[in-house]
Amino acid sequence: MSTEAKTAIMQKHVYKSDKEPSPVQEKLRLHGELIAAITSGVFIAIAWTLGHFEQNNASIVMYLLAFIIGGYAKAKEGITDTIAEKELNVEMLMIFAAIGSAIIGYWNEGAILIFIFALSGALETYTMNKSHKEISSLMGLQPEEATLIQNGIERVVHVSSLQIGDNILVKPGERIPADGTLLKGETNVDQAAITGESIPVQKSLSDEVFAGTVNLRGSITIEVTKPNEDSLFQKIIKLVQSAQSEKSPSQLFIEKFEGKYVKFVLIAVGLMMFLPHFLLGWTWTETFYRAMILLVVASPCALVASIMPATLSAISNGARRGILFKGGVHLEQLGHLKAIALDKTGTLTKGKPVVTDVIVADSMDADEFLQIVASVENQSAHPLAGAIVTYAKSNGQELLSIDGIEDMPGFGVKAIVGETNWFIGKSDFVGKEAAVTFKNGIAKQLASEGKTIVYVKSGDNISGILALKDVVREDTVSAISALKELGIYTVMLTGDGEKTAEAISKESHVDQHIAECLPETKVNHIKDLISKYDTVAMVGDGINDAPALATASVGIAMGQGTDVALETADVVLMKNDLPRIAEAVKLSKRMNRIIKQNIIFSIGVIMLLILSNFFQLIDLPFGVIGHEGSTILVILNGLRLLKS
Repeated sequence: MSTEAKTAIMQKHVYKSDKEPSPVQEKLRLHGELIAAITSGVFIAIAWTLGHFEQNNASIVMYLLAFIIGGYAKAKEGITDTIAEKELNVEMLMIFAAIGSAIIGYWNEGAILIFIFALSGALETYTMNKSHKEISSLMGLQPEEATLIQNGIERVVHVSSLQIGDNILVKPGERIPADGTLLKGETNVDQAAITGESIPVQKSLSDEVFAGTVNLRGSITIEVTKPNEDSLFQKIIKLVQSAQSEKSPSQLFIEKFEGKYVKFVLIAVGLMMFLPHFLLGWTWTETFYRAMILLVVASPCALVASIMPATLSAISNGARRGILFKGGVHLEQLGHLKAIALDKTGTLTKGKPVVTDVIVADSMDADEFLQIVASVENQSAHPLAGAIVTYAKSNGQELLSIDGIEDMPGFGVKAIVGETNWFIGKSDFVGKEAAVTFKNGIAKQLASEGKTIVYVKSGDNISGILALKDVVREDTVSAISALKELGIYTVMLTGDGEKTAEAISKESHVDQHIAECLPETKVNHIKDLISKYDTVAMVGDGINDAPALATASVGIAMGQGTDVALETADVVLMKNDLPRIAEAVKLSKRMNRIIKQNIIFSIGVIMLLILSNFFQLIDLPFGVIGHEGSTILVILNGLRLLKS
């Protein structure tokens, strides 16, 4: 079966048609090939029985019916593909062999060839459908209707009509129909379909929710933030569908090889029809019969089926685990990875600063200090201010009402609390000498650990400091260790200064770090790594990472990254789960290994059958069984990749 034919079959199962088929039509569509093959087998059994009772004419009629019913689909497919591609294919070889067998009176053998070929085609279609189970079931999770709330009135609408800013009601147990933020209510959401998380996630006001996930507790109102076609759910489906249609280098090579090989087989069969008669003294019947067997056993069906089922199974496996490949080419390349570069912010780290240290003067109460500083920073829009406020609230602090603050751009903020002036910001803002000597210069030590220092002065004295840092993800070290175990060299690229880069590098356990990287310098570093290691991946999540993602052999984007990064990357980690990178590499290596097994096995079987035929050790039925059996075996071997 050609790759295009297989893809067409699979897309029938993936894309929904405008007009839903009836249950009977659906069963015929899914099992039509199998029904035709079994019917062909029944006619062969009847024909053989009639022939046994010397009802030859009736027997031939039954064989003809077996030929037509069993071979129609394959003949149509072979002729259509030959005309479209202007290349002969394996389907045509099988049809020629069956017709040739009938011409020399081997009706039973020809019919058996058609039967087994049709049966293997039906099984191949079944296995292809099976490899699409994950994406098909994923599409089934897409809600088609939503409860829209307008002017206090609820009405059911199709999800495609939802607009940004619409409010929708989702009841307990219902799937969320669109991406949005929680406007009313609190709930737990099952996000397994999107992120792979097995534990429901608690959602409260302003939290983000995704289409296709399940609202488990309480009615909630959601404000739509993305149209249906741009939802994360739809992006996943588009990515997987795109990946299924893109061919790997191995697949492209086999397809080019197939056309040339078929021509070679036909030439060999043509010679086989004459030379053995003159050189080896075979009868004309025996010569023609052996030529027909050669036509069957030399056909590259198993070789052609060695790659595509394995690739599609691996893509489906990855999709189920939150690893989205945009094509077989990228999946195949991952297995050859020698080095990987990772962005720091949002990739190795959480991407948001958190307070790590609060150090106060001996004369200052720590709780009072944190309460006042957080209350002042609550009036500021600076990113560090938000981290300080979050930290204070998590420690049970209730914020005070501050009349107002004075923002000093580039330095910090000033506020009056009671009758005392409070200064929060850089060392120059509070007095550099006092800041440097505070607590025996502890700020210098904290800065050497890659932390950002916020100094606080109340009245005339330094009352304390806060240290903040973009902390390393909990799973970063295990992810880096897993990559190292696979023999992959790890490099961190960051725009931060050397001290911060060095500190994060040590915590992350990466092999090398490169600091002060601009987007263009990241590209240059990726090129250098490629020249040294050949196959290099880049992992990032920001707009500034997009050029490097495009330059790398394989670009890997974090699922919660920017749209530009997601569009540019070749692989997307939906859950921002770094350990999945090592899993993807292992999946690729496993796929490449299975493909190699399939190719070696299929070529070995073809050579064995050709030699057996030349030495007159096999008949046509056994040749058919050996040929088609090897095809089914390589497909089933590829389907092992569906399992984790």
